[in-house]
Amino acid sequence: MHASVDRIGQPWGGRTPYDRHEPWPVRVDSFLAEGVDPRTVQRWVQATSLLHSDGDAMDIAVVDGRMVGVRGRAQERVNHGRLGPKDLYGWQANASPDRLTSPLVRRNGRLVECDWATAMERIVSRSRGLLEERGPGSIGFYTTGQLFLEEYYTLAVLARAGIGTNHLDGNTRLCTSTAAEALKESFGCDGQPGSYDDIDHADVIALFGHNIAETQPVQWMRVLDRLDGGDPPRLVCVDPRLTQVARRSAVHLAPRGGTNVALLNALLHEIIRTERVDHDYIAAHTVGFEELASHVRHCTPRWAADICDVPAARIGEAAELLGTADRLLSTVLQGVYQSHQATAAAVQINNLHLIRGMLGRPGAGVLQMNGQPTAQNTRECGANGDLPGFRNWQNDSHVADLARVWNVEPKTIPHYAPPTHAMQMFRYAEQGSIRMLWISGTNPAVSLPELSRIRSVLSQERLFVVVQDLFLTETAQLADVVLPAATWGEKTGTCTNADRTVHLCNKAVDPPAGARPDLDIFLDYAARMDFRDKDGGPLITWHDPESAFEAWKRCSAGRPCDYTGLTYDKLRTNGGIQWPCHEQAPDGTERLYTDGIAWAHPDVCESYGKDLETGASNDVVEYRSLNPDGKGVIKAAAYLPPHEAPDDDHPFQLTTGRTLYHFHTRTKTARAPQLNAAAPDVWVEASVSDASALGLEEGDLVEVSTPRGAVQGRLRITGIRPGLLFVPFHYGYWDTKSGHAPDGDTPARAANETTVTDWDPASKQPLFKTAAAALRRVEHADGHTSPAPTTTASAPARTDAIPATTGGPPAHASERADASRDRDEQDIG
Repeated sequence: MHASVDRIGQPWGGRTPYDRHEPWPVRVDSFLAEGVDPRTVQRWVQATSLLHSDGDAMDIAVVDGRMVGVRGRAQERVNHGRLGPKDLYGWQANASPDRLTSPLVRRNGRLVECDWATAMERIVSRSRGLLEERGPGSIGFYTTGQLFLEEYYTLAVLARAGIGTNHLDGNTRLCTSTAAEALKESFGCDGQPGSYDDIDHADVIALFGHNIAETQPVQWMRVLDRLDGGDPPRLVCVDPRLTQVARRSAVHLAPRGGTNVALLNALLHEIIRTERVDHDYIAAHTVGFEELASHVRHCTPRWAADICDVPAARIGEAAELLGTADRLLSTVLQGVYQSHQATAAAVQINNLHLIRGMLGRPGAGVLQMNGQPTAQNTRECGANGDLPGFRNWQNDSHVADLARVWNVEPKTIPHYAPPTHAMQMFRYAEQGSIRMLWISGTNPAVSLPELSRIRSVLSQERLFVVVQDLFLTETAQLADVVLPAATWGEKTGTCTNADRTVHLCNKAVDPPAGARPDLDIFLDYAARMDFRDKDGGPLITWHDPESAFEAWKRCSAGRPCDYTGLTYDKLRTNGGIQWPCHEQAPDGTERLYTDGIAWAHPDVCESYGKDLETGASNDVVEYRSLNPDGKGVIKAAAYLPPHEAPDDDHPFQLTTGRTLYHFHTRTKTARAPQLNAAAPDVWVEASVSDASALGLEEGDLVEVSTPRGAVQGRLRITGIRPGLLFVPFHYGYWDTKSGHAPDGDTPARAANETTVTDWDPASKQPLFKTAAAALRRVEHADGHTSPAPTTTASAPARTDAIPATTGGPPAHASERADASRDRDEQDIG
């Protein structure tokens, strides 16, 4: 098979059906710039996507020192050669003419160009002054989910042992902190139990708040190929929108926002009531089942139906599928993580697998998925509010072990309180205790909730803001110093995807003159600050990506995320390998917990758990009394109503989210022509019945308002549940280049103008899914239609006169089933 396919109009490409328990067939997707003949490509350089958490392995095509395209890597376990739309087209952003190429410093209220020495000395001077005057707690670091492992680890060392601050977190707080917390609550440790390969073996796949078709499109291709093959899986979809997943599901549940715990308690009730539990597994490998059974005894489908506004019969049908599955795979994402009672809900999904014994076997697993491409690395390296190597900040022996690795005194590493989470860091900055905030590779002026507040925080005269990025983002426009960074394809490093697969990304081309890799920036800062270990030697002893990776291996040794069996050469030769990889598992580890729960013992666990209602940390005495033998913890949770409910003035619920064609705040994808054309502007989704009741039509310019602010966009009428509005969060200011924030005369297009400053008590993840909102028409459509894609969850309920989303010839990509020669052509540079 060799086809040319418009991968904007057909984002998941052609089908290669396969049967259950069979290997997923290879299909190599590729896209080259116009006029480039594949035969003229001089080098194919090994890399991995950094525009979602799939970890799609690819090769970058290079001609005369320029990126000219990409192709999937046929032999890679994650994608078997396939690439999604962001993979195929997103690389073009690297060559955007508005890349930053010189540092900027603020003088007389304006950002002006300077040299690197001037910019770094200004940062170092402010750092030293604050350390002397106010101490390490006056400095905070807010990073991303798109750097490499080597960069996160270096940042963690310089922040925690160099500066000595407890204030280090990533924007992974917005997308994946609930995944980490839920895994720690149930298994004592972070790390996904399951594997993408479980899709090949499951007979039931349950997707909880996970629009996999748009967030992990290559794994949706895998599901689609299973659905078209022999013995296809049955899908259970929990999502308030009529996603592509919902359209292919045997059971689709569209609950009222903020009611996930009620729904899950009802599912657990039914599974326990019908005796579809594995009592032998429960007895051997878990604690807490009796409490759960008692807690959900009253949580009948009829009880949940009133709360969730979902028919009780449909809840029963879902429970039947979950309870009778031979091999159940569950996946979870933002519909759980960013909603009310996030951790409590995610833990109940883990409970489904613990009570059914659905762990550690092909097709039986849970994937608490990630949103950001290298979110797993922030968690492993301690750049996300934890200690590196999944060490427990409350365990003195863990802190002492980390101090040994870094050759510092244990008291050097702050562990007097939980590491500060991002939402609290911005609160500290607002209150004035944090006076310097270094933001790397993220755009909180668009991505954080209640943007008017965030702009106010970042604009304070007393707060010194450093931004390290590719472009002059909305956040960079508010900075005191801006550092131009290199990006994917312009530097080397490793990244780990959502199923623990470690890939090596090689440098393919040089960055624009003046831009520097993030690792080089952090190493330069550490050298200028002259950070020292307890013997007076340099705190940071590495100098390039590979030596940083070797240093990380020493930190990971003996920990759950053990990398000691990996090397750059091994990753170049073998491709992606799942951790832990060490002497006992030299080829990696496909699934965790194949023989019980490995990392939950009080002496080794990453966390002693938290109260799911208050977020209060348990201590070791409480944990040891509950779980002395280190088994899986089945933890019950009561349903609590959302903090903000619709009322007469704000009768709707508002949820925000993503679209297939964009990533985060569009810093890269808006600069890829095919992706930007597919979803060029913000939109608002409402149901058929709600639009009819308000007299609204497709394409009307409407305003969504909450007590925090308002956003305007063209209306798309969809199959979303009544009473709910949806706005994608990717879009920033109307005029990014001007630097002007929305004002009373300029309609905002950023969804987070409306969202609430509130977070889950356990994971501290912000809540983007349950705001109370009002909807009104601003002007009639007058021939306009919504810019929302027609191919995805934003598909219109009625298609008349609405142009289909297509990419045309500029979006045509190659799909080839015979990939036998790709390995021979590969040159890793």
